[in-house]
Amino acid sequence: MKRLALKARPLDMETGRNIVVIHENDSQEIGHFPGDRVKLITERKAIVAIANETNKLVRPGELGAFREVTEALSLRPGDVVTVEIAPRPQSVASIKKKMMGGKLTFDEIGTIVRDIVDGNLSTTEMTAFVVSEFIRDMDLDEIVALTQHMVDTGDRMEFEREHVLDVHSIGGVPGNKYALLTVPIVAAAGLIVPKTSSRAITSAAGTADVMEVLANVTLGIEEIKRIVNKVGGVLAWGGAVNLAPADDIIINTERQLSIDPRCQLLASVMSKKLAAGVNSILIDIPTGPGAKVESIEEARNFAHDFIELGHKLKVQVEVAVTYGGQPVGHAIGPALEAKEALEALLGKGPGSLIEKSTSLAAIMLELGGAAAPGLGKEMAMEILRSGKAHQKMREIIAAQGGNPDIKPEEIPIGDKKEVVVAPYSGYVTQIYNQNINEIARAAGAPRDKGAGILLLRKKEGKVDKGEPLFEIYAEHESKLDEALEVARRKFPLKIEGMLLEKITHRPRVV
Repeated sequence: MKRLALKARPLDMETGRNIVVIHENDSQEIGHFPGDRVKLITERKAIVAIANETNKLVRPGELGAFREVTEALSLRPGDVVTVEIAPRPQSVASIKKKMMGGKLTFDEIGTIVRDIVDGNLSTTEMTAFVVSEFIRDMDLDEIVALTQHMVDTGDRMEFEREHVLDVHSIGGVPGNKYALLTVPIVAAAGLIVPKTSSRAITSAAGTADVMEVLANVTLGIEEIKRIVNKVGGVLAWGGAVNLAPADDIIINTERQLSIDPRCQLLASVMSKKLAAGVNSILIDIPTGPGAKVESIEEARNFAHDFIELGHKLKVQVEVAVTYGGQPVGHAIGPALEAKEALEALLGKGPGSLIEKSTSLAAIMLELGGAAAPGLGKEMAMEILRSGKAHQKMREIIAAQGGNPDIKPEEIPIGDKKEVVVAPYSGYVTQIYNQNINEIARAAGAPRDKGAGILLLRKKEGKVDKGEPLFEIYAEHESKLDEALEVARRKFPLKIEGMLLEKITHRPRVV
């Protein structure tokens, strides 16, 4: 096999994968085609990367290494790297098998997961795998195998406690910031909640995006364990630690495709929680028009899937089906949601946020043995009313490097603002969750923390023509204009009058 010894030229750019570039002359010499895999070998380590060609970015004899490869091989400028063509991974055949509707074996799934973690799959192959999951789905045996392999290919946390709890929402509802109340309520009762969360995939803000407004969420495993052991709870970004790392790579592909395959969602949630040492899990399934799960029947089926998967994996799972027909609270977007969550902890938040947060906390308190069956809600409300939850949140924020004394009004919001008014009088009969998310994302959320939407009116309320319905916030004028254009095309509220239709009598023609 033809090999080349090339001098490393680190390139200060992240690509999300192991990618290098080589000069087209060197590419031809070893019989490489753009996009092929190459094996990179140094004295210390060897990895597989995707190689592309260039005739300008690097010179003949050089290897352009993007940040992921530079860090993986600890490369310095001029280091010698041996390059050879790498064979196509065996997992590609398994991905094709799933694309054709076949059932994958435990070992085939393990090979796919290891190749994902090792960076052996190209962007096209990763896309093929995620799309095949979305279209073909997986049965329970495959999901169990996927979950176990995702856990086994990363690090794990352990806590010396009988009950280690966590709560996870499958998402799909704007403004779903419940965790910033639920976690401190449960932790204030003496239970521990090592909550790791993802960033937004298709929504305007994930829990990690919202918490990042208040404190650092990019924490290592030892930091998470230290904080949990000290204050009882944490709200960290799961992508910053090596817990089920395949999940974070797959999520990046899902984000680009704006899809969230059911089987992958199940494996994603369970693998992250198992890797975090959690043994009691509450799953929140928001349900209603415009939510990810629209019918109660579908929610029940999803719930049974989670419970059965938990049984197979030997963890206790309970499921809460919650109302998801409109946003939780009024704020959508990282900073707006952080502000509203702090207001709720201070007893001033919207009823829907407080009701959902305390209802989920109630189940967790009973699940962890802190409250007797049926008494969890009363205990959760008392912890919130007494200020103990707010105090616990202050401790969590401080432990994660934030300012525990921050007040809601001190959180910076985008300074570019537009108020959208009712085009005519009537009643708000529906709120379109997807349109809300699209407008907020167009405004810059979640990347721009101050971007988002503040809903001034929700379902079943009467509005007059010209009355403010919602406010759009952005950090850039161009993003505000983009959001307004989306709002014009996809108006997020449906307004109807009491008169639905007028039927006029017409004489029959004989």
